[in-house]
Amino acid sequence: MHGSEEKDRQHSTPEAYTRPKLMLRVFGSLAIVGMMVGLMIGRLTQPEPVQLLEVQSMPDGLVVWFNHEPKVHGEHVEGVVALLFDAAGQARQGQLQVNQRAVNWRVRLADQGLLLNLVAARPLRGQWSGEEVDGRWRLEVRLREQ
Repeated sequence: MHGSEEKDRQHSTPEAYTRPKLMLRVFGSLAIVGMMVGLMIGRLTQPEPVQLLEVQSMPDGLVVWFNHEPKVHGEHVEGVVALLFDAAGQARQGQLQVNQRAVNWRVRLADQGLLLNLVAARPLRGQWSGEEVDGRWRLEVRLREQ
């Protein structure tokens, strides 16, 4: 050992540490496992989405059944009653009678959920109210001519 210069790989300075850095791998693995466990817990605690179950005609209105209470936004637009539900379901349509006159209704998929339109030859006004019945949500829509 007469100096630090390299002669046939025999010198006084030790070679660089070539073993991989395990702590970085351990922390990376723990982070991935923690994220996966968090995603599973979040999936288990997520509430059930609101679903449209059925639509029933009644004298002077409709009864709309959901599995949970949906967010409802309703408007009267030029004699048409329009209700927007924050829910999922299938498109449906039908007809009912208000004062012996036909009223057409249609549920269709919209960007924000489901849209219920009630249309008649004469302008309509509507009132809606909801309540929980037997573990389901019942929304009653009463119609009258304007």
